[in-house]
Amino acid sequence: MLKGRLGLDSAKVPHKDRAGLLYLARGALTARDGTLAFLQKATTTADALSPGDHAIPLQGVSMILLGPGSTVSHDALRLLAHARTALAAVGENGVRLYTAPPLIPDHSGLARQQARVWADENSRLGIARRMFAWRLGKVLPHRSIDVLRGIEGAHMKESYSLLAQRFGIDWRGRRYDRARPSAADLPNQALNHASSAVEAAAAIAVASTATIPQLGFIHEDPGQSFVLDIADLYRDSVTIPCAFRAAKRVAEQDMDIERITRRWTGDALARQQVIPGMIERIKSLFVKSVESG
Repeated sequence: MLKGRLGLDSAKVPHKDRAGLLYLARGALTARDGTLAFLQKATTTADALSPGDHAIPLQGVSMILLGPGSTVSHDALRLLAHARTALAAVGENGVRLYTAPPLIPDHSGLARQQARVWADENSRLGIARRMFAWRLGKVLPHRSIDVLRGIEGAHMKESYSLLAQRFGIDWRGRRYDRARPSAADLPNQALNHASSAVEAAAAIAVASTATIPQLGFIHEDPGQSFVLDIADLYRDSVTIPCAFRAAKRVAEQDMDIERITRRWTGDALARQQVIPGMIERIKSLFVKSVESG
């Protein structure tokens, strides 16, 4: 059954039948006997795997997320490419996306449908309204994207204020100077770091579904517009709570605001299974139209 030193010559498992993502950290990813192996180091960190030598189900996942303290061999990269399994170098629990080779998906349905609905003004607005409904908890009757953005902006101001009260934060409004990011107060600095972490998780979800990051439905100009659309779905539930909790802790103790915000946001991403949730939401935006088309 196993042909060749580096794995199967055929019998690639379709991505729709794979489990999704596998996070590995603090170990060595290598090729052995036609499959992948991961030697997990003994650490004090709670990692996905216990210390030891583990066989990795190469064709059972669509993407492997390789976290800090890890190495990968050249043979492992060739084996991953052969199986069309992507490898992404990420921060702890996916709070950064450093690099991700193309997934080379075996089906273009989601990307084609995304492009199709994005190109039609009415369909594009319909997707935007659905995403606003997810965020606001209700379907708005308005048919103008500018009006919807205005309503969402007012909702965000209220969310900032309410969550600031909940966490005991002195909140003076959202302020961010790109030229001097460290000049902002602690809550705004924490929001910047938490937002970057959640956007990295969204980038992983977009890459793993092989959808098109440039084609956003609420955001328009950035090259990662769709990534920002997905990240914003978790602003109330992940980004702001993690940021404000970190800002509160740093105000009480002398700690590094970026380090603690990224760590706590990463913990929330893992605990709440945010990236799998993002993937399911992306699919739900487009898959029904793919199946009916």
